[in-house]
Amino acid sequence: MVKKTRIYLDHAATTPVDSRVLKEMLPYFSEKFGNSMSLHSFGQEAKAALGESREQVSGLIGAKAEEIIFTGSATESNNLVLKGVSFVNKSKGKHIIISQIEHPCIMESAKWLESQGFKITRLPVDKYGQVSPRDVEGAIKKDTILVSVIHASNEIGTIQPITEIGKICRKKGVYFHTDVVQSFGKIPIDVNKMNIDLLSASSHKMYGPKGAALLYIREGTLIEPILHGGGQERGLRSSTVNIAAIVGFAKACKIAKKEMKREALRISKLRDKLIKGVLKEIPGSYLNGHPEKRLSNNANFGFKGVEGESVIIRLDLLGISASTGSACSSAKLEPSHVLLALGLNHQQAHSSLRVSLGRQTKEFEINYFLKVLPGIIKDLREISGNNNI
Repeated sequence: MVKKTRIYLDHAATTPVDSRVLKEMLPYFSEKFGNSMSLHSFGQEAKAALGESREQVSGLIGAKAEEIIFTGSATESNNLVLKGVSFVNKSKGKHIIISQIEHPCIMESAKWLESQGFKITRLPVDKYGQVSPRDVEGAIKKDTILVSVIHASNEIGTIQPITEIGKICRKKGVYFHTDVVQSFGKIPIDVNKMNIDLLSASSHKMYGPKGAALLYIREGTLIEPILHGGGQERGLRSSTVNIAAIVGFAKACKIAKKEMKREALRISKLRDKLIKGVLKEIPGSYLNGHPEKRLSNNANFGFKGVEGESVIIRLDLLGISASTGSACSSAKLEPSHVLLALGLNHQQAHSSLRVSLGRQTKEFEINYFLKVLPGIIKDLREISGNNNI
């Protein structure tokens, strides 16, 4: 029996757990399984692992260990930021600024806050998906309490001018939060140099396990919990701590810190080959997002006269896994809010294909992708009567 080709090009949705991470985690399932709040030796063993993990994770972003709290997901971290900062600071003001291309958990949290009487400004982006620092400065008012701008788009890979935006917020005395889920472990991040007050990141996007994430909270930042219980994580995230997942997250951070530069160089070469090949071989194709200021592993394409979902299905039949955009909203029929924010119409937004490379991606896989994709696009255009493109 011939083994079917399986090529995974959807690392922006999730990544496989690195074998080194899994090895680090295993003892915490059956040998070092204690509750970190317990006073006995099993509990203290878990507590020590938790402290060491906090040190490792904080080192990846230049933070203090005590400024890190662990959560169960980046969605939880982002909800905690928007709601926790908003309610504790509402006596100062009820105005929040986000961009039009935030992850759905930011967009939906902001929408909910509007129902609670808060005012939300959604900043536009240019055709490449970048927020203008000047627009941020112009939107800040006396009652603004928080600015939240994603570091790098999960859909189009565009990297934002976070340092400049952070400077403006610092000057204006407004808290600045950034969702770094896609960029964490891929490009250098320093919360002090980048003027970041709050930061959300996730384990499963960087070869760690699902079920672990973090929220960086700069010392002195006012925030209140949205979960109440036993007082874990400085009272900001009550729940029994998932030690095994956090230990894995920390190991993933340690690996990323060591290998980030080398891996970014390797994978960006594959990405560039991918982009060049698609745009050259497929008429009516175009790149979504910034041509240069983008994540090293992200390529988002549009194809005239083709539905993105149809491309995904055809690729999957050939053993290639890719995406039309955010994994969190891929089951929805609505066009991507990110692509619409770039100025694309609904038809163009529905024609997107997101290809995201990873640590295990090899050149022969890119070659295979480039070999089969032109035929898929041509066939789909013929079926839909758009073969004159």
